[in-house]
Amino acid sequence: MNAPQLLMPPSLHPELGPADPLCALWLAQVSLRLRREVAWCWHQRGVSLPPAGALPAPGDPAQDSLDLLRFRDDKQRFFDADPTARYLDDCLAALAPLPQRSARRGDWAWIAGACALTPAAQFVLACALAGRADAALGPVCAACLNDASRPWPTLALAQRLWDEPLAIAACADAGHALFRHGLLSLPPGRDALDWQQPLEMPSRVAQALLEPLAADDDPLPRREIPPALQPLLARLRSDPPAAMQVLPLQGAHGTDFAAWAQTLARACGRGLTVAGDGVSLERGLAGLATLAWLQGHDLLLPAHWQERCCAGAADGAWTVPVAALPLRWMLPLGDGSAGLRGVPAGLLLPAWPIAPLDTPARTAQLVQGLAGAAPAVRDAGPEAARRFRLAERPLARVAAAACGLGPDAGARELFAICRAEARLELDGLANPVATRFGLDELVLPANQASQLREIVDAMGALGRVHHDWGTARAWNESGLSVLFCGPPGTGKTMAAEALAQTLALPMVRIDLSQVVNKYIGETEKNLRRIFDAAETSDCLMFFDEADALFGKRTEVRDAHDRFANIEISYLLERMERFKGLAVLASNRRKDLDEAFTRRLRHIVEFPMPGAPERERLWRQAFPARVDIGALDCRWLGQQFELAGGHIRSAAFNACLIAAGRAPRADARVEMVQVLGAVRRELEKMNRVAGREQFGRYAALLENLP
Repeated sequence: MNAPQLLMPPSLHPELGPADPLCALWLAQVSLRLRREVAWCWHQRGVSLPPAGALPAPGDPAQDSLDLLRFRDDKQRFFDADPTARYLDDCLAALAPLPQRSARRGDWAWIAGACALTPAAQFVLACALAGRADAALGPVCAACLNDASRPWPTLALAQRLWDEPLAIAACADAGHALFRHGLLSLPPGRDALDWQQPLEMPSRVAQALLEPLAADDDPLPRREIPPALQPLLARLRSDPPAAMQVLPLQGAHGTDFAAWAQTLARACGRGLTVAGDGVSLERGLAGLATLAWLQGHDLLLPAHWQERCCAGAADGAWTVPVAALPLRWMLPLGDGSAGLRGVPAGLLLPAWPIAPLDTPARTAQLVQGLAGAAPAVRDAGPEAARRFRLAERPLARVAAAACGLGPDAGARELFAICRAEARLELDGLANPVATRFGLDELVLPANQASQLREIVDAMGALGRVHHDWGTARAWNESGLSVLFCGPPGTGKTMAAEALAQTLALPMVRIDLSQVVNKYIGETEKNLRRIFDAAETSDCLMFFDEADALFGKRTEVRDAHDRFANIEISYLLERMERFKGLAVLASNRRKDLDEAFTRRLRHIVEFPMPGAPERERLWRQAFPARVDIGALDCRWLGQQFELAGGHIRSAAFNACLIAAGRAPRADARVEMVQVLGAVRRELEKMNRVAGREQFGRYAALLENLP
């Protein structure tokens, strides 16, 4: 059946003509009925020949409403007798019967069939569309409503214009298909539309009705669906959305959720609509969801909505405006996020797990992205991909930033960009450490110094051995876990700083007071966040007083023992597959769990320094600007069995004593100040500091306070 020929433009504005013929006919219904109502309004005011282009001035709205009954028969006689009204009636008659055959998904006929819209409901929809699309409509609506304060289409206006007023009343309820499918919007918190409220239509819906929806050019890369997830994909294919469905996409921060969502949608024979970060959860969602439904798409929500949706978003209120839409919602969730609340179990699909990129995939993406970078940056690409376990979107940003570097840029600049993109954020669970020492400043026996050099060499060769020699599969790309053990003050923390500085790695100290939590399961969550962040950002993770966390598992006597053992077991498991460098320091090696020590790559014993080492420590403990020519460092090293930490403490105190008594410009330390500082240090350690311990320098003690 061909569409009737329109005798005038479908809207008041002559250039507004939708491509959909049926949509144009319904807009013409609105335009013609408005024009006819204007003619009646002039007649009511006693003007038989109104001025060209003029609208009747508004009168009393209350009186106008009271006159509806009084002038009912007169209005119909006017429509039959007035030449203008008869012409407009002839135009309206030419529009019937209206064709209802759909030419494409999302056109007017398709919407009318999918929502079972009556002619009255379609007229209300056309009034809302005309109000959204035609700027010339406002004054005409105000004239027909006899109220200059309401220049918009309303249900009251639609009821006045339509031939069956009772049928319009059925469209006011929130349960009507117009509102349930998001074609029209209700004011927040309302369960029905007020007669005088504007007929609100989301702008995206209006645009889709006025113009054919553009085909998706599929700009996103396709993802390879692992064989293990094929059964879940088969379920998605066999269960197209007949009502609301929520599909959580579980992946790490920075995952390219849009590419995965499009891959899944296309695999199910559907398209994808992506909600941008600027879409409002309260007001912008309904229009976007309706647009996706009109296109036959799934809808991907922004990643930053996960916290609100996981918290329930006011008990699922975010789903209410468009809950009736047969639409599949895809919601990105961070790896390990809590489940959605406020969503009925029948609407929630099993989560789709997105595995993080493995090293070959990261390398391929980064190398491809660095094609336009400096040669040294390109050469460092594979190593950066091995060291920084970034997801797709951060890798793309790294490549874009690296390509903007100058021709002299190299690995150092690329690693700095990667580290900045990793954004090591641990929310108080760890504290950054400013490294101050190098390996050449450590005073250690030859064996321990050799072990530290082996650790440096091992970290440098780790990526090559894993990925070029093939050990990555057997060892799960594991990194190095190192234990520094020995008495307090023997240089364990200093050695960790020296490793970090030599390897050019940032160092973070784990704050055990924040990690260990009395609530069951919270300690494991904190540990997981720490290890995940450290693996991504390529840093040295330092556990001081590690025996507090890595203690021996005990016999289970109550629930506390059982959960403490669970924490230790989880920690052991994460340490074994940790892909970076972890350094643990402990004064009590015997208190560590044996299963833990088995997983360590290196155990470095830090002994108490001997006399030669102590002499070197005394010479290095003072800054270069301090004159220590009067000090007998050999005698100090032989006479006092102190660890390096105590020697540095005594040296610092001696500087303070000397500076307080010497002229401002004289940076000089004498034996008397050092002996005083040593005596105080021995007293702190609860060791007797008698005159006999100070030997030939005992007489100097008489000058001490």
